[in-house]
Amino acid sequence: KSNGQLSGTTGKAKRLEAILIRLTGDLAKKYDVYYRVHIQSYGWLDWAKNGEMAGSVGLAKRLEAIEICYVEKGGNAPGSVGVAYIEK
Repeated sequence: KSNGQLSGTTGKAKRLEAILIRLTGDLAKKYDVYYRVHIQSYGWLDWAKNGEMAGSVGLAKRLEAIEICYVEKGGNAPGSVGVAYIEK
């Protein structure tokens, strides 16, 4: 989804397990977007970047929080980039 559109469902009690975030246009030329998620029973995972998957698939663990950080293109990650995604 883009430009403020809703992603997922509302009123159906379904969980969001994984996300990916990608910048477009002029922002994508100037910045890398880093993001990490806090998932149920695991806690904070490592940072994902520019469209990489963050979260889990097949574990039925919900996303509980998302942290997003913009870094100038080519700059250092805000933290560890080891394991941003867990798959069953």
